[in-house]
Amino acid sequence: MADPRSTAVQVKAPIGQYGGGFMVSREAKALCEEHGLGARELYFRGRCGVLGECEADVVTSVAVFFPPAHVEESWNGGRKLPVERAVELYAGACHAWGRRRLGGQDGCARIAELLEKVVAHAQVFGAPLFAGWRAVPLPSDPAARATQLMHVVRELRGGLHANAVLAAGLHPLEAVLAAEHDGTPFGHATGEQIARFFTWPGPYAEPSAETVARRAEVEETTDDLMAQPFSALTDSESDELIRLLRFGHAH
Repeated sequence: MADPRSTAVQVKAPIGQYGGGFMVSREAKALCEEHGLGARELYFRGRCGVLGECEADVVTSVAVFFPPAHVEESWNGGRKLPVERAVELYAGACHAWGRRRLGGQDGCARIAELLEKVVAHAQVFGAPLFAGWRAVPLPSDPAARATQLMHVVRELRGGLHANAVLAAGLHPLEAVLAAEHDGTPFGHATGEQIARFFTWPGPYAEPSAETVARRAEVEETTDDLMAQPFSALTDSESDELIRLLRFGHAH
């Protein structure tokens, strides 16, 4: 039987991959072309538009792991698209990607049912993007609904992880470089790959052993914090969710 913390640990990779996969999908690319937006302009306006219309510094405060200048350029460059419309379009890309990738898989309705319990039980402290996305209406069809809920849980973990990084005294770039990453939209990635993807300028310093150890402690802290939302599930529900997400992740 999986306890809440163990559940959080075992589902973080598939939720990270499936909850964020639409961000680098053909569906998102088509939206960029249709609306004349750069990829990151849609990303920041769509993902962070749940904050409402605001200054770029507000977006930088929640998009912790990106260089502030890149956030400012992308957010302001995307202002041609109103935030409400950007969120609507981004959610639509999430749904379309989910239907394409998971539409033929049994279990999506149950994944959505279980994750709805997790999302409803979670606290919003320190996770503003989670709070914003939790308020976005869910679609009715199982694959799209499950995918949006995985995105919402991913935003929760991301917000809590950012808090843990900062509390550990790590610079966001240090935290990116000092770990291997499994729950990315494109699967496993090295720290340098993620740093380049986030547009941090190189060359990158080799993380010290102490930085690597602190980053490992941050991951443990994030897992600790994610136990609270998963405590909404019974032991058997936790085991079922792990099994369903492992199946999806494997396929």
